[in-house]
Amino acid sequence: MAKRDYYEVLGLERGASSDDVKKAYRRLAMKYHPDRNEGDASAEDKFKEASEAYEILSDDEKRQAYDRFGHAAVDGGGMGMGDGGNFSDIFSDVFGDIFGAARGGRRASRRGADLRYNLSLDLEQAVHGDTVEVRVPVLTMCDDCGGSGAAAGTSPSTCPQCNGQGQIRVAQGFFSLQQTCPQCRGAGTFIANPCRTCSGGGRVERRKTLSVNIPAGVDEGDRIRLSGEGEAGPNGGTPGDLYVQVSVREHPIFSRDGMNLLCDVPISFMQAALGGEIEVPTLDGRIKLRIPAETQTHKMFRLRGKGATSVRRSGTGDLICRTVVETPVRLTDAQKSLLHEFGRSLEESGSEHSPKGTSWIESVKHFFDRFTN
Repeated sequence: MAKRDYYEVLGLERGASSDDVKKAYRRLAMKYHPDRNEGDASAEDKFKEASEAYEILSDDEKRQAYDRFGHAAVDGGGMGMGDGGNFSDIFSDVFGDIFGAARGGRRASRRGADLRYNLSLDLEQAVHGDTVEVRVPVLTMCDDCGGSGAAAGTSPSTCPQCNGQGQIRVAQGFFSLQQTCPQCRGAGTFIANPCRTCSGGGRVERRKTLSVNIPAGVDEGDRIRLSGEGEAGPNGGTPGDLYVQVSVREHPIFSRDGMNLLCDVPISFMQAALGGEIEVPTLDGRIKLRIPAETQTHKMFRLRGKGATSVRRSGTGDLICRTVVETPVRLTDAQKSLLHEFGRSLEESGSEHSPKGTSWIESVKHFFDRFTN
């Protein structure tokens, strides 16, 4: 049977906020949680369906992919309805540990936090790719205690209030709930002799030097994921991931528009009028560009295959050169005299040398004639 739209599952419109997503999931999860519907397979299926929808729509990257491509974009990476995903983890993200531990038991460790590192690149690095080293402050497992938090030669003791379960049972109305033990905060143990290195936390902050492979074609806002390079998890849990957020520094010559590069090319008045050949820069070196006679300012020239690559598409973009006719400055008297003589010769020839200017003057004349007639 085809999957239902995730927004339909949660009863939301596509523009719903993150808070709306969380509230909708909270309502459905409370209604269909298996602990409230013992033996009801239909309720359990609806609970799993709502959890799957929340898992995708609460994650900005997964939600963007789903909005663009539907289920095909997330079925490979999402947990799906039948692949054994840990729905209690998602439920506890919204409600805490009220229901999750009742079904799956106490978790001795948790996954570490994901981290973000902002990396600035030159345009050349982004287009061609590179390998750079970064130094990242991160919480890592304490080597002295192995992540236990207890001093060498000792170990954590069992919490007397929850008997090591990390949860206590509380009666509320017609059913009983599990909640985190207030004494050990869910750890199930307490530390009588904390490790001096980490002060009992099991983790210490260090700076790691990491080598980041920058793929050719990355662009502003792209993220590179380094699996397992985030914070170490509490109680020896698995580490999170490090996301390297890319920004591209402004380039003195080129600007980028997707896979195309743009640049302004100044040409002289003589080159614009008579034409010629000039050298223009590309990211791979210099190349000749022929300027035809009578070129006007802002005329575009496209050099195919001289642009940027992309991490999302094959091929290479183009370099688009925009001519800018440069007016000469700091003229000598002799040069000014020559220009005056040249200007008089153009006036004597009529309007044939300035078709755009003549057309513009005629348009202005007709515009004002509307108000005088």
